[in-house]
Amino acid sequence: MSAPTMRAVEISAPGGPEVLRVAERPRPQPRAGEVLIAVRAAGVNRPDLAQRAGLYPPPPGASDLPGLEVSGRIVALGPGTAGWRVGDEVCALCNGGGYAEFVAVPAGQCLPRPRGLDFIQAAALPETLFTVWSNVFERGRLVIGETFLVHGGASGIGTTAIQLACTFGARVFATAGDADKCAACVRLGAERCFDYRNEDFVAGLRAATAGRGADVILDMVGGDYLPRNLQALATDGRLVQIATQRGREAPLDLALMMSRRLTLTGSTLRPQSPAAKAAIAAALREKVWPLLNTGRVRPQIHAVFALAEAAAAHRTLEAGRHVGKIVLRVRNDAS
Repeated sequence: MSAPTMRAVEISAPGGPEVLRVAERPRPQPRAGEVLIAVRAAGVNRPDLAQRAGLYPPPPGASDLPGLEVSGRIVALGPGTAGWRVGDEVCALCNGGGYAEFVAVPAGQCLPRPRGLDFIQAAALPETLFTVWSNVFERGRLVIGETFLVHGGASGIGTTAIQLACTFGARVFATAGDADKCAACVRLGAERCFDYRNEDFVAGLRAATAGRGADVILDMVGGDYLPRNLQALATDGRLVQIATQRGREAPLDLALMMSRRLTLTGSTLRPQSPAAKAAIAAALREKVWPLLNTGRVRPQIHAVFALAEAAAAHRTLEAGRHVGKIVLRVRNDAS
């Protein structure tokens, strides 16, 4: 008897969105400590675009399929897996393989579907929440009363960071690429959003903070933003780098860094160990899930595409006109 199969979106060759194609793949089997999820929806993220282009290979042992976050129902447990039952509705951070009808995920990277959120909304949570929590609140150590600046405030990361920082008592600022995106950031709680095409965010932030600047900056831009970020930081400020959309290298003024006692740090999520990701999940369950269950924090969904429309979803994300997350609807049931 042949092994059961599933529909999945695979990368036929490195390239543009047109290289994504629906294919039949063997259904994965959960290994020790893993759960098998019948996927209802999958989030679309910029690392998926980089993997499709051949610039972000999956780590050893991970699926070659794109997709780093899903929602759905657990349909099988691997040997020795504890803490979940078949039938539990979850969202999960994947190591890859999310663009498929089934995905095997380490049990520690799963979280319960929040009350009041459907599977589409739940699929938009893991990648952004794991990233924002670990970088803004753990690495960046943002606390109540501090000033926070997030670049790309209208992105999935940005809309999540704005809401969480506001909820935890920070004074929040953002940058975005046009007036409509800036207005969206303000609606989510930002005190002010700077249109980076027409405004100097360094001057604007310093004017808004009586010359002090930001205690924490979350940046996914890189490149020539580095010297400007240093100018925008307050004394003892922390810059947290999570991507390099405008380049991996930039001049660093070491004298400025030393004189203002600045901290430069950063991380990427996918290469981290299952234990590290499970620790982030545990913190989210304690600190953030109550906010989701009561509706104080909600994912912002820009567009939903069918699984077979993954190429269109990638084009929409690459166009950069979205506010919030783009999600693939994988199935209408979890059977």
